Amino acid sequence: MTGEQEAAYRFLTLRPAEYGRMLGYGKLTALHNGWIRKMLLGRGDMTLQAHRGSYKTTAVGVTLAIQLMLRGRENCMFIRKTDDDVKEVLRQVARNLEHPVSRALYRTLSGQALKVRANATEITTSAYRGVSGAAQLIGIGTQSSITGKHADRVFTDDIVNLQDRRSRAERERVREFYHELRNVVNRGGRIVNTGTPWHKEDAFACMPEAERWDCYQTGLMGREEIEALRMGMPPSLFAANYELKHIASEDALFVEAPAFTDDPALLRDGVAHIDAAYGGGDFTALTCGQRRGDRLYLYGRLWPGHVDAALGEALEACGRLMCAPVYCENNGDKGYLAKEIARRGFRAGVYSERENKYTKISTYLRKWWPRIVWLRGTDRAYIDQIMDYTGDAEHDDAADSAACVCRYLDGVRNQE
Repeated sequence: MTGEQEAAYRFLTLRPAEYGRMLGYGKLTALHNGWIRKMLLGRGDMTLQAHRGSYKTTAVGVTLAIQLMLRGRENCMFIRKTDDDVKEVLRQVARNLEHPVSRALYRTLSGQALKVRANATEITTSAYRGVSGAAQLIGIGTQSSITGKHADRVFTDDIVNLQDRRSRAERERVREFYHELRNVVNRGGRIVNTGTPWHKEDAFACMPEAERWDCYQTGLMGREEIEALRMGMPPSLFAANYELKHIASEDALFVEAPAFTDDPALLRDGVAHIDAAYGGGDFTALTCGQRRGDRLYLYGRLWPGHVDAALGEALEACGRLMCAPVYCENNGDKGYLAKEIARRGFRAGVYSERENKYTKISTYLRKWWPRIVWLRGTDRAYIDQIMDYTGDAEHDDAADSAACVCRYLDGVRNQE
């Protein structure tokens, strides 16, 4: 490889976002540079979730153009929800390849002109050295059959959308489609997934753990733009599209994004509460909290399964944050948990719960929610369980525990 060839190769693989800007995508940033490099150079399947308007599909289009120029022995498959969505992106990829910048880079790399043959669903370039007879890049919608098809690299983009939120049948159909892709990818091949989640049981649940970029992280949206979008659409739609979160319905009580602090001293001399699970599919939830002025500072943890397995970690957190007593109700366990807490050297607070759970959560936790600041390190699953809470939620352990702490602190005189 000559010096000029190496420079062209390094440009495309190390600075792909700059290449994208030369193609006309002026909004691509260092963030997108990282995304494209992971899609192009990473190993193993990957999943990238990012908010609407984050140019993730643009990044995929740039990745595909580089892939077709540099990896002539591989064939690819690109998948979106519908055939029309596929055609739109393939037109974009074809334009990327036909751009003078791409032609100049390919001539430097190969000494030859880049020829592109494209139609609505297929692209093949003169760089292709495949022997299967299939196109270098084929695009299909999720309604199409993939039986008998094979590819070295598969890119899925936005195969989950609002239909998956509304329809269980659609969620199951797309999940089955995604599972079938394992039979499409050649040995040593790779699936790259990009999109926005819509439902806890959508196809993203079948994919590798996602790298997530919500509207507060990318730096692509200003505060005023975010708030305007929040006010202009239903809470569940905003949460899914921009915060990458699921809230169960428009009846969800908690829609404001949680605020966080790194200062554990703000919880010092507070109280704690354990909502204990004793079997089944319930969770054990811990909440530590302190009131300072008109704000509550809370910390939450969540463990699946029996309280005995979680109690050691829970009490360690209470000690570290200096929160006592540790409250627990004695309605169901006849005082077992309080005795166990005391046996381990912690002060227990026991109460008998008489208040309806939904009333308690909707009264105290909802009242304080906009003025709660969470200690960073709070379990994401704990926050998600609260954000998903409605009167008929499957799990309410985190919300119940947090509401108990809010109820207690609601009656505590303000501390400055």
